[in-house]
Amino acid sequence: MNKTDRNLGMNRPINRRDFLQGTAVAAASIGGASLFAADVGIDPDKTSFSPSSYPPSMTGLRGNHLGSFEVSHALARYGQTDWGEPHDVDELYDVVIVGAGISGLAAAHFYADSDPDARILILDNHDDFGGHAKRNEFEVNGRNILGYGGAETMQEPSGYSTIVKGLLRDLDVDPSEFDRAYDQKFYKQNQLSAGIFFDRKRWGKDRLVNYDLIDLKSYIPLNDDALTPENAVNQMPINETAKRQLLYLLENKKDLIADVSDKWDYLSSISYREFLVNHVGVTESDVFAVLQDLAGDSGVGIESINAGSALWYAGLPGWDSAGLPEEEPEEPYIHHFPDGNASIARQLVRRMIPAVAPGRSMKSLVSAKFDYSKLDQEESPVRIRLNSTVVNVRRDKVTGSDEIVVITYVLQGKTYRLRAAGCILACNNSMIPYLCPQLPDKQKEALSFQVKSPILYTNVVLTNWRAWKNLGIGAVVFPTGYHVNARIDFPVSYGDYKFSKNPDEPIVIHMEKFPHPINTGLTAREQYRQGRRELLTTSFETIERNVRLQLQGLLGPGGFDAAKDIAGITVNRWAHGYAYYYNSLDDEMYYRDDDERYPHMIARKPFGKVVIANADSGASAMMESAIEQAYRAVNELI
Repeated sequence: MNKTDRNLGMNRPINRRDFLQGTAVAAASIGGASLFAADVGIDPDKTSFSPSSYPPSMTGLRGNHLGSFEVSHALARYGQTDWGEPHDVDELYDVVIVGAGISGLAAAHFYADSDPDARILILDNHDDFGGHAKRNEFEVNGRNILGYGGAETMQEPSGYSTIVKGLLRDLDVDPSEFDRAYDQKFYKQNQLSAGIFFDRKRWGKDRLVNYDLIDLKSYIPLNDDALTPENAVNQMPINETAKRQLLYLLENKKDLIADVSDKWDYLSSISYREFLVNHVGVTESDVFAVLQDLAGDSGVGIESINAGSALWYAGLPGWDSAGLPEEEPEEPYIHHFPDGNASIARQLVRRMIPAVAPGRSMKSLVSAKFDYSKLDQEESPVRIRLNSTVVNVRRDKVTGSDEIVVITYVLQGKTYRLRAAGCILACNNSMIPYLCPQLPDKQKEALSFQVKSPILYTNVVLTNWRAWKNLGIGAVVFPTGYHVNARIDFPVSYGDYKFSKNPDEPIVIHMEKFPHPINTGLTAREQYRQGRRELLTTSFETIERNVRLQLQGLLGPGGFDAAKDIAGITVNRWAHGYAYYYNSLDDEMYYRDDDERYPHMIARKPFGKVVIANADSGASAMMESAIEQAYRAVNELI
């Protein structure tokens, strides 16, 4: 180990490093043998987590963890169809649900509500339920610290549909409680503003500029900028011409597309990079480098996000240059449980399987430790079977009303087959054609259109946040950094869980990366595929080193020591992250979101007693879409 790694603390234990260092992308533990195991040195007996483990407290590589994707890849990538002789499960279920994410859990809730005596089984390939709504737990000096590993919030819940509001009401979720639970004065009281960090490797020096370049204040109530745009740009390590161009972009108030009548239509037809070049006159590579990857969770760079989305959604500069009207105030972005939407998933599970944890209220839920051994009990009407990858869904006896659905799945190297009166596929659309080859070709083609954007959510628990306070920052973006942003976790105290208010107390730092190639001419979907490969072939060690380098460079001047102040790292790797919404630069767009010509509308057609429920079916990554699609699918089935 070199001196730099030792100084960063790479020699210090972080609870659990991934023992295969990310090389197991092609491994598939099946029937006691492992596909390509010899090539990557995999022990088939070690690809499954112990059922006695507590998944939320596991660190290292999580999300699409080792053991969750190998069987699916063997099926979809390599065409494997022989899974060994299946063991028949004699019980006939009323419905089997494939996928224990928010949509699958909501579907089980709706189905049980319509038939309280129904026998329901949920199968999921991960070692935890919730899908992207994942809970991360850390223990620091005897204190339990929570973070979210995926879905982070209920966004603008006042606008939710009657269906979604009804479900939340059933679960005892009251969005108004966050007016008090979320400390909206936290950032201002601690004088924490936004920042932009330039790293030594790309820019020749480490430089923090306390300025909100992409309007982080639109969703985090940060302290106001201490710098004017001119002072901020002058501090940036970019060339003089680039400084003039960037300052013009930040300060210009003149409408540069005044001759365009329908601005939103026009802005959706060009990329943000084209807007900068053709209308703002940006030519300098330094300006493009600063802005290139700041389009946030769109998952693409400035050449692949349309200008309208870049300005309105991503908060990139140029609103006035586009002559857009003053923005209307939005509902505060505060509806966040300490573990994000994992609390919604956990409450759904506890209501359907009360034995997993005591209590009923949301406030009693936050600090509850679930008993995972209770998820799959024979006497329970609703059962959740984890680490179970479905490989085939087949309609059988399709005459009249006698149809039966036969489901085959792989669990810890063994194959099982069971029967159900109906099946709800609440998994990724792109897997469904392989799971259910009986589907019509047109529907399989539409299902395959869905390519989710890859996401890396890294949670770093620090022993203290003194350096953040010393530097006066609460959220930072990193042009050209490995992670594109980092921020102190949302200041939420809920139930008996209390947020860290003292800078000498431990805290979670949330970092994000959306891997994709840049300026390649590829469509967004093609970029997502390449980004997925990057995620699945990157080791935890590489990610950890980048975490330490980024935080040390950023926080070192504030007194931070990466070797001492990092208490734990959990990397939530989502190779199939956000559901794909159509990109106006690549795809045919229609006036209505539910236009029957859209692939997601064709993809979600019921197929006898096999129906489809997931966020993909709504072409939206939002929680409310996952719930609405679950409701639709259940009603198609019953």
